[in-house]
Amino acid sequence: MTHSSSLLLLAFNFCTIFAPMKEWEEKKKRVLLGMSGGTDSSVAAMLLQEAGYEVVGVTFRFYEVDGQTDYLEEARALADRLGIRHLTYDAREEFRQHIIRYFVEEYMAGRTPVPCMVCNILLKWPLLQKIADEMGIFYISTGHYVRKVRVGDSYFIAPAADTDKDQSFFLWGLRQETLSRMLLPMGDMTKPAARAYAATRGFERVATRKDSIGVCFCPRDYRSFLLREVPAEKLPGRGNFLDEMGNFVGRHEGYPFYTVGQRRGLGLQLNHPIFVKEILPERNVVVLAPLASLYRQDFCLKDWNLVEPARVLEAEGVIVKIRYRKQANRCRVMLGEENRLHVCLEQLLESIAPGQSAAFYNADGLLLGGGIIC
Repeated sequence: MTHSSSLLLLAFNFCTIFAPMKEWEEKKKRVLLGMSGGTDSSVAAMLLQEAGYEVVGVTFRFYEVDGQTDYLEEARALADRLGIRHLTYDAREEFRQHIIRYFVEEYMAGRTPVPCMVCNILLKWPLLQKIADEMGIFYISTGHYVRKVRVGDSYFIAPAADTDKDQSFFLWGLRQETLSRMLLPMGDMTKPAARAYAATRGFERVATRKDSIGVCFCPRDYRSFLLREVPAEKLPGRGNFLDEMGNFVGRHEGYPFYTVGQRRGLGLQLNHPIFVKEILPERNVVVLAPLASLYRQDFCLKDWNLVEPARVLEAEGVIVKIRYRKQANRCRVMLGEENRLHVCLEQLLESIAPGQSAAFYNADGLLLGGGIIC
């Protein structure tokens, strides 16, 4: 059984539940692969071919920094060299409506968004599923560093062999109809091994491509992105830094430009470290405090999704992560008011930011689900 709330339900704008079911060509082992032109999806294409699959590649046009489209030609050239069919799908308008709009609105509401998670749940995988349905293809795939396992009647995402590249944290919102069709060839491969594999196949350019860093549409500083996207008259302007007692500490550039847990870039000259504890958009106030004040014992989740609720609700041994690569903590999860999950931590955690994502795992590493911190 799976539960989802309003955010996740938006994904069905693209899902096959609205499309007529076709005769799947599973016997032909066809797979639709999302190809970005990067190392991971390129190696995934090679691995799927080696495993006997007929691969069809699709490159999504989500967002192009400074109009750069080199990645389209690189993906096409790789597909030609491998002898696979390649499609291009222009999803720039969907990306702006579902991802960029969400990103901006979250910061303007004083929250900290997780665009990569939302993109995977609302756009990337649902679009793959939609296009595959239209082509009569059952399997869908990407170059994600995750694995898939089946336990009983349910499919679960499991962490990749390469713990440094593992991307399971971003996939907690995927549902069974998507999980059942996913092929994840990179799950058992490390990034160095992927580069070496591409080189041995004669794809030196693929093997030496740099990894992307940060959010694709603002890889460096989100603040400059907000300044471009939000009209000046809608930005709050300068406001006050206050301490926990409400005392004036200094002036800031506007609450959207700060995040819970932030220490650097505050523009204050103090003789002790201080961090952003809370953001109050209605007053354009940013509350500062020592690190000790940022630790919390519990928090709530909205828009949650659980593969099997019995494995999480009131269950023993549940592990929660509120960061991509760190801060795993044992917890107790209960269903609270307004259909929100109440997460009680065994150990205090700092900088639990509203709008961020939390993912649940068991001791074996299975991704049990997750939600949005509220």
